[in-house]
Amino acid sequence: MKIQFAPTDVPLTRRLQMASVLQWVFSFLGLAPCCIMMFFVLMFTRFWLISVLYACWFFVDWETPSKGGRRFHFLRHLRVWDYMRDYFPVKLVKTADLDPGKNYILGFHPHGVLVAGAFINFCTYATGFRKLFPGLDSFLLMLPLWFRAPFFRDYIMMAGLIPSDKESASYLLRRQGGGNAVVIAVGGAPEALDARPGAFNILLANKKGFVKLAMEHGAHLVPVFSFGENELFDQVGNPRGTCLRWIQDKLQSIMGISLPLFHARGIFQYSFGIIPYRKPINTVVGRPIRVEKNEKPTEEELDALHQLYTEELSQLFEEHKGKYGVPENQHLSFV
Repeated sequence: MKIQFAPTDVPLTRRLQMASVLQWVFSFLGLAPCCIMMFFVLMFTRFWLISVLYACWFFVDWETPSKGGRRFHFLRHLRVWDYMRDYFPVKLVKTADLDPGKNYILGFHPHGVLVAGAFINFCTYATGFRKLFPGLDSFLLMLPLWFRAPFFRDYIMMAGLIPSDKESASYLLRRQGGGNAVVIAVGGAPEALDARPGAFNILLANKKGFVKLAMEHGAHLVPVFSFGENELFDQVGNPRGTCLRWIQDKLQSIMGISLPLFHARGIFQYSFGIIPYRKPINTVVGRPIRVEKNEKPTEEELDALHQLYTEELSQLFEEHKGKYGVPENQHLSFV
């Protein structure tokens, strides 16, 4: 394979953009295992007291992730996120106002490999979420598994991440006065296995839990489509029915996380690596769907709202696809 090396005269700004994305990829893929390892290694050094004190803190602080987390605004304001935004670049597009007196569930599609668009738009202030939607605070849901990792859990909470379980989302949606936007990557880990350039398969047909959650709390639903999310990485072929896909699905059902075999570019060359491609991400926030509070919705009511959400998401995609290079004959496929 011929390797295409990066030129040596790359401007400093682009190098900083690369560094910002590199640290994010490391945080996403490698920081949690490193934190766990550090916790146990410290136990066998003269710094063992750090791990003991943290274990006590972990016990006392156990429920914090499910009660809104512990956000640090200075972390979400860091300059590093501006560089990461400009690397792709990422843009947040508003199509309608969201009343800050209400609570919302934002359904994010597609999941992509590493949900880059969701992170930069809703866990940082780099794309102007607070300016576009004044009075709203965004919280991105993440697999509960990561909130069991010592030290790492505190880092991700600082960015506004909370566990992707009903208890955590309900805590925010129950808050009086509104102003909370809970962001759910509806397709979840399984959808990541289908994330590749040119793919528009949306795992939604049987995903009704977030709709029921919205009805139980009277939270308005907002479809969000992130154009370019699937263009960031290539993935080893894994069609349904193949041995590789069977193994991936089995591991996902056991561990709760998917293991897509993805690749893109490297740091000093463009031929291979796990750094995402420089492809634009345009995250379009759709119109809110009004939801009346119904603590015990019937199956028919649930199906009707789910169908309405699916139609709104499809319409959002059709209205904006031409602006972002999607062919006119390309439509969403709901699976």
